[in-house]
Amino acid sequence: MTIKQFPKDFLWGGAISANQTEGAWNEGGRGISNIDLIPHGNNRQSIKLGYKKGVLDKDEYYPSHTGIDFYHRYKEDIALMAEMGLKVFRTSISWSRIYPNGDEEIPNKEGIAYYIDLFKTCKAHNMELLVTLAHFDIPMGIVEEYNGWKNRETIDLYVKFAETCFEQFGEYVNYWIPFNEINVVLHSPFSGGGLYFNDDENREQVLYQAAHYMLVASAKAVESCHRITPKAKIGCMIAGGSFYPYSCNPEDVWQSIIDERTNTFFVDVQAKGKYPYYMESYFKSKNITIDIESDSDILKQTVDFVAFSYYASRTSIADTSRAETNEGNIIISAKNPHLKTSNWGWVIDPLGLRITMNQIYERFEKPLFVVENGLGAKDIIESDGTIRDDYRIDYMHQHMLAMYDGIQDGVPLLGYISWGIIDLVSASTGEMRKRYGMIYVDKDDDGTGTFERRKKKSFDWYKKIIQQNGIEI
Repeated sequence: MTIKQFPKDFLWGGAISANQTEGAWNEGGRGISNIDLIPHGNNRQSIKLGYKKGVLDKDEYYPSHTGIDFYHRYKEDIALMAEMGLKVFRTSISWSRIYPNGDEEIPNKEGIAYYIDLFKTCKAHNMELLVTLAHFDIPMGIVEEYNGWKNRETIDLYVKFAETCFEQFGEYVNYWIPFNEINVVLHSPFSGGGLYFNDDENREQVLYQAAHYMLVASAKAVESCHRITPKAKIGCMIAGGSFYPYSCNPEDVWQSIIDERTNTFFVDVQAKGKYPYYMESYFKSKNITIDIESDSDILKQTVDFVAFSYYASRTSIADTSRAETNEGNIIISAKNPHLKTSNWGWVIDPLGLRITMNQIYERFEKPLFVVENGLGAKDIIESDGTIRDDYRIDYMHQHMLAMYDGIQDGVPLLGYISWGIIDLVSASTGEMRKRYGMIYVDKDDDGTGTFERRKKKSFDWYKKIIQQNGIEI
């Protein structure tokens, strides 16, 4: 048996987010977040996309209100992750747990105390921390009173939140990310940035203006992090995955270039300190006006590493009537006839991870970090109580082999973090049955269940990967 060894200090880890796990939505002084208004069921997509305003409705079920009860069970969960041997734990901070309305003068002491204890618990188990400041999370007070990321004032509110986090938690956290999958704001505006739209608004103008304010806020957070916690590293993050042309038809090739640019221009700003040349013509073609020049100096505050999630590649086609589309993920693309899909229609493309790694590093020349990768699947508890998720093991194994090849290509990779190390609420569908974890949580789509945790077969498999710092072939 051959073991492909990874670099000596490679960070094997697992990830969750506050909004998908914590629950306790109205405990500990926490205010209402945008995610708390996104229900499970028929209205979910229209609210996520900003077409319908989110409100609390007694007839709806809101998965974030209970999550997986991580808020009350984090010591138990961190102990399980430590048993697995995680080198790094990625989580996020609920903005409305620190500033309930978003514009208070003084942060919420209960929220600060909760995260300090969570981070101390991780450190006691010798786990590094990678913390996302805003993971599809913005206080509804900011959305309702300031129009959220439509308003430049939100930049300062975010920076105050970020600096509070650096000051309060900086001694525990060595890796930071300002925004989770920042590019998702273009595709899922309310969940990605708390945006909804009036009938008379130019949707694309609003989206790109909001994205610009988020990029300015990110740059200011980078400056603050380097100043307040100079030993820490702060990166940026996008929803990754290369765009393949559907065919060698030049129109499809050109469409793939356009799609790739739209997806990754955020990293140009965050890693290179300026908008790429092509965005000027793109904005002009869409009748979008963004005042970039007044923010050009702060945008020069660039990140230390580039992080990305990778679940699937995408396939671009100039005329969508020529092919069947694959709508499993939030970014719709043509169906790739060469690839299989998961139960939820997500393309399974391990080689695409190697391709994505090489393309991102070639373009930005910053260390990379795979901070999300995993398979959402239906798990069955066998009669003997075991969960034999060989399909998840195979998925991760194939992606790890591709990642290893990318490292051999010369791409500097800080680590690999499995998404949903413990079962959590799916961000895309709000379901629990779409499980990613290596730790099972007894909760159903309607919120019922005991919340009992149990290990899946993949738990011990990943534990062995981490112990030997390598994968078997």
